[in-house]
Amino acid sequence: MIPPVPNVLVVTGPGLVADLRLLTEVADREFAALGVDGKVLPAPDLPGFRAALESSGALVVLPGPDPEIRGLSSAYPQAVWLDLTKSAPPASQPAPASQPAPDGSPDPLGGTYLHGRGVWGLTWAIRHAVHRLRWPARRVGYGEHPDQWAEVRTPREAAGPAPVAVLLHGGYWRSIWGADLMDALCADLAERGFTSWNVEYRRPDLHGWAATTDDVAAAIALAAEGASGPVVVIGHSAGGQLALRAAADDPRVSLAVSLAGVLDLVEGDRRHLSSGAVAAALGGSAAEVPEIYGRSSPLERLPLGVPQLIVQGGGDDLDLVDLSRRYARAAQAAGDQVTYLEMSGDHFDVIDPASPIWRATAGVIADRKGGEAPSGRPR
Repeated sequence: MIPPVPNVLVVTGPGLVADLRLLTEVADREFAALGVDGKVLPAPDLPGFRAALESSGALVVLPGPDPEIRGLSSAYPQAVWLDLTKSAPPASQPAPASQPAPDGSPDPLGGTYLHGRGVWGLTWAIRHAVHRLRWPARRVGYGEHPDQWAEVRTPREAAGPAPVAVLLHGGYWRSIWGADLMDALCADLAERGFTSWNVEYRRPDLHGWAATTDDVAAAIALAAEGASGPVVVIGHSAGGQLALRAAADDPRVSLAVSLAGVLDLVEGDRRHLSSGAVAAALGGSAAEVPEIYGRSSPLERLPLGVPQLIVQGGGDDLDLVDLSRRYARAAQAAGDQVTYLEMSGDHFDVIDPASPIWRATAGVIADRKGGEAPSGRPR
């Protein structure tokens, strides 16, 4: 049963450059989809803004340009702070990795700052605010950088160690996208008996490709340490590439899942996917840095030596449909154990727990709960 969530309040600061009616329309649609009550409240000044932030329940804050208002973020880390533009975090914004509580345990909420997604970012901010209250996560660091963390959700009635699902978000490897994209799936997998790890990592547009791949490997290694059974790695979009590439190198992974993944980086570069996202992430074109593509592209790494589930919505970007279909055939021809699942749906239906394509995907993944332990994986 989904726990109730108190009212959701979206607070907008004075001077915010956006149409309030449009923000309200977007918020109302998301409230209805999530089954919650909520409202958008424009704060006319600093005192009104402070008063709004004292509200209980799920809180989303669009601070606007006022430096004094933006500086309040450190005092209200329970809120989800959202900038519609791509920008630096508000002044005094706490690092994404939470600080230890007085008893030494990680803060289950921590601060969240989303930016650069435009008005559509409001839908993701509301979702994140609701999901973190419906199924609170424990934030765990796997490195010293503020982006090196994972939010861990465990089954509510787990009798013992549960199988582990590690989730890697997409966003074409760009830093405006983050782990909040996978909140709903992490909660759904916890409901299904998995301990879910929602991984954040350093994105290559700010830190370089090696930092990204190193972070993914480190996060999977930490998640696998406490696993007593199968370790499933699940990636969406660009995260699908990261998941399959990491599984090829880590024998503890028993199943690698690509949800609308970018699985042929060479062809993805040639087709200039998402305005050149592949070359921007890897540091050059396939012709300029072929060795990096050879290590990073799942197609180039075949056979991976790990069972794979390749999921693709038929209504997605046709180039991604093409990449997924060709990859699945090539992986099967190379001798890998591959299941290809294509159903009606778009790029985000594959990460929507209410969609038929995700329910079918989750059924295949759930079959791994009682399957062979990672140590038994053929290499």
